[in-house]
Amino acid sequence: MRVKDVKKVVLAYSGGLDTSVILKWLQTEYNCEVVTFTADLGQGEELEPARKKAEMFGVKEIFVDDLRETFVKDFVFPMFRANALYEGQYLLGTSIARPLIAQRQIEIAEMTGADAVAHGATGKGNDQVRFELSYYSLNPNIKIIAPWREWELTSRTRLLEFAEANQIPIAKDKRGDAPFSVDANLLHSSSEGKILEDPAVEADEIVYQRTIRPEDAPDKATVISMDFERGDAVAIDGIRLSPAALLTRLNELGKANGIGRLDLVENRFVGMKSRGVYETPGGTILLQAHRSMESITLDREAAHLKDSLMPRYAELIYNGFWFSPERRMLQALIDESQNSVTGRVRLKLYKGNVTCIGRESPHSLYDTRVVTFEDDQGAYDQFDAQGFIKLNALRLRLGAMVGRRGGVL
Repeated sequence: MRVKDVKKVVLAYSGGLDTSVILKWLQTEYNCEVVTFTADLGQGEELEPARKKAEMFGVKEIFVDDLRETFVKDFVFPMFRANALYEGQYLLGTSIARPLIAQRQIEIAEMTGADAVAHGATGKGNDQVRFELSYYSLNPNIKIIAPWREWELTSRTRLLEFAEANQIPIAKDKRGDAPFSVDANLLHSSSEGKILEDPAVEADEIVYQRTIRPEDAPDKATVISMDFERGDAVAIDGIRLSPAALLTRLNELGKANGIGRLDLVENRFVGMKSRGVYETPGGTILLQAHRSMESITLDREAAHLKDSLMPRYAELIYNGFWFSPERRMLQALIDESQNSVTGRVRLKLYKGNVTCIGRESPHSLYDTRVVTFEDDQGAYDQFDAQGFIKLNALRLRLGAMVGRRGGVL
């Protein structure tokens, strides 16, 4: 259903074919003023062409914002404190970017007096949900325009015809059927659709943009160290870096060693299964490093509780509930657990693999006096294990006795 009486709308604008068509369509169909917002999240593209395109359409208020540091510090790092993986594999690179884009759109709407926001997500995907749940969380009265759910430009052919009729520049590689669609930011790149739609067929090498093939990686391992403070990575090989600079460096190391590829069939929030190819080189290294740091600094039960909550936390991010009260509550618990997660981890990167080869912390709970196979000098009385085992075996013994009396073994 179409939104009515829109005076000014803030459009999440990439400058590509789809959002350029959306820009013109908004001007034509809604007869409203359009403000464009282009976010630099480290996607690796030149963003000035987007500004020039917006100017060509007569847009007066154009925002091109570098959000890389905010993205990593306030969104990526909090998520990695939870070791979040959706369905046990996906590092949520697209999911975690949407709430930041939505947040900035709402801020710009308030700055410019806009009464609506618009996005270019289709009616089949997860992004429409992520954007709009975030919009409503931040401004419950905002009007939302989702062109893909309204217009009649339901095919690539119709989109191109609209572009040509309105003198919208069309990149040459967009004239035919695009081989696949790509979303990218500083954390990852994701590819889906077209040549990737058959999950039985191996993805062509042209799909991969952020990593070399593990088979082509160096035959000699790369060894690095990473320092953590309260759960966040702060340095690589002893050199302190800003959050965005640190993730950029990890991406370089991951790419060179063929790390971070994932071919996944996932369950979308809207109900369908989808096949995607993801590359998260730096994130894959960061996850292993963080878990290794936690292995010596977190109490057993605290670590197990945190791991048990992780799937729910990851699902909330995947489904678009970053600004929900339950995600905030989980984040508070997760952040509390990170108070002692400080120290240094050493990692070996080799042909697609990340291996921890050392970890140390001033808050380490690892005690060599207790775990040693040599004389522990009374730090641990092995005889105590007998009572521990008997108490834990009590219910098992009682169950076995009842089973024997009933003829059940």
